Amino acid sequence: MLHCTMTYGSPSPPPPPTRLQLELEDVLGGLQHARHTDDLGRLALLTYWDVRRWARWAHRDALADLAAQLVIEQPHPTRAAFLAKIDQVIQELERIRNELH
Repeated sequence: MLHCTMTYGSPSPPPPPTRLQLELEDVLGGLQHARHTDDLGRLALLTYWDVRRWARWAHRDALADLAAQLVIEQPHPTRAAFLAKIDQVIQELERIRNELH
């Protein structure tokens, strides 16, 4: 009986992405675009509002705290220091994206 219910051929397609994954793609894409264009204002806005909101929704508290600290903590000593922190956020989001796939 088991043999009759088995299917042959190509494996089944992967499940559709969840809303959490789709939101992550949007947040990451916006952040990467702002980083490539060196739009510091947009980077700050996206990090504080979008990354922090997504991280809280996904129960990634460390990422949410990092996103908040980038904006509300003391001023960054240089532009390069701010961008280095943004790069850390982008790397963490990419790591999470790979983990979810």
